[in-house]
Amino acid sequence: MRISVRQGDSLWYYSQLFNVPLSLIIASNPSVSPAQLYIGQQLDIPGYVTQSYTIQANDTLWTIAQNTNIPVDSLFLLNPAVQASYLQIGQQILIPVRVTNLIVTDINQYTYEKMIKDINQLISIYPFIRRRSIGNSVLNKDLVELEIGNGQSIRNINGSFHANEWITTPVIMRFINQYALALTNYQPIRGLNLLPFFDTVRLSFVPMVNPDGVNLVLNGAEAAGNLRENVLQINGQNADFSNWKANINGVDLNNQYPALWETEAARKPTSPSPRDFPGYQPLTEPEAIAMAQLAGERNFDIMNAFHTQGEVIFWGFEGLEPPESETIVNEYQRVSGYLPVQYVDSYAGYKDWFIQQFRKPGFTVELGEGTNPLPIGQFNEIYEETLGIMLATLYL
Repeated sequence: MRISVRQGDSLWYYSQLFNVPLSLIIASNPSVSPAQLYIGQQLDIPGYVTQSYTIQANDTLWTIAQNTNIPVDSLFLLNPAVQASYLQIGQQILIPVRVTNLIVTDINQYTYEKMIKDINQLISIYPFIRRRSIGNSVLNKDLVELEIGNGQSIRNINGSFHANEWITTPVIMRFINQYALALTNYQPIRGLNLLPFFDTVRLSFVPMVNPDGVNLVLNGAEAAGNLRENVLQINGQNADFSNWKANINGVDLNNQYPALWETEAARKPTSPSPRDFPGYQPLTEPEAIAMAQLAGERNFDIMNAFHTQGEVIFWGFEGLEPPESETIVNEYQRVSGYLPVQYVDSYAGYKDWFIQQFRKPGFTVELGEGTNPLPIGQFNEIYEETLGIMLATLYL
């Protein structure tokens, strides 16, 4: 919600007027100096939208404020041209409305376009969520990173490395929404007060690493654009892409990393395939390259790659994982019920490379159970299991 500064206003006053944490207002206006506000300056108040109200007979700003349970000065702030003593029946004014419900609700068939629509709406309501493009997919879709928090410690959660594991994306998006909602409404999640973590931890999310592949699984060959014939050929002329894991080039993005890549390549398909082909060499695909560069730039303290399925958490690689990885994965197990597995005969994944490259805790979290793609009917159960892991990533 955007407002204009008046004489004598301060960010602290807005925090009190709208009952929103001051740190969130400051973060929502990064170019504003709190000590140097000027009259007419535009500011964003997170956690609110405006709603039009039509003046009725006998209405005053005071009665409207009382009936809608909002401070009367918020009406003066949003309607600077309105003369309180001369309200007219039929006149339109704006009233502030606190957002108390989730925005990310349409989770079925969660395409790239649905995600972008949700991101735009979330940032409009919660401008302390920072957005940037970390690169582009083969079909030139933005690979979006979202960040929440001001802390020095940066932790990453990513999803949809594999196309038919797209349910991981709405899981992440729902958490971003729930976290922002809890922050602006002073609401705990599972008894945990989240506001202190906003100033100590920075959460980095890449909700959809493989947008081209996700859209291919959900929308079919037409989603491949000028690569339509290529994907049909790779898929054996089968129009059903529900088993497709790779990016649009037929390269498995989670087999693309130089962490025993040669070992993995020797036992995988040797040409583009719906799944498992590691590429002709490591880091050939723009999505894999973008995620490697992101890790190098951000220097994550913890990295979680969400996949499906199995309800297990892979947490080691060749003995290179630091000691704290075991402490973290044990807490992940406690809050989710997922089984920790230290080593597995699988290499060249993002988690493997992250541990090898940075010697920091990295995890592949396999959400849910069944056959990919998991049915959307499992979403609520998967989300509740995974919520504990995402919260633990904040407080560990």
